[in-house]
Amino acid sequence: MKVAHFEQIPDNVVEMEEAIGCRVRCLIGPDDGAPSFTMRQFEVASGGNTPKHSHGYEHEVFVLEGEGIVLDSRGEHRLAAGFAVYIAPDEIHQFRNTGSGPLKFLCLIPHPLRSMTSPCAAACGCA
Repeated sequence: MKVAHFEQIPDNVVEMEEAIGCRVRCLIGPDDGAPSFTMRQFEVASGGNTPKHSHGYEHEVFVLEGEGIVLDSRGEHRLAAGFAVYIAPDEIHQFRNTGSGPLKFLCLIPHPLRSMTSPCAAACGCA
């Protein structure tokens, strides 16, 4: 079992091209013995964004704090604390902070399953 306050877990700059003002913490993942999912916490600074990208695995996202939008192929969708987002595999997406404070959200991703060949967590800096 792992029990830790999120502030005890180091955060890292998201180093993907086009990421602006993004940091990520790997709250729970393979290094903790989690067999199926990685839980990450993202913080996007005011005016910042994640890169516009897609990948072969799903995301489940829960917004903790702040205001923003999530972009998909159909357009922009408003976000605020309490919103939940499902992003299907291979769906283009981007999170943008439109508020004056940080946009914070949890993001859960599966470990390689269903014949996937690349690790999911590596996409945004978590090992």
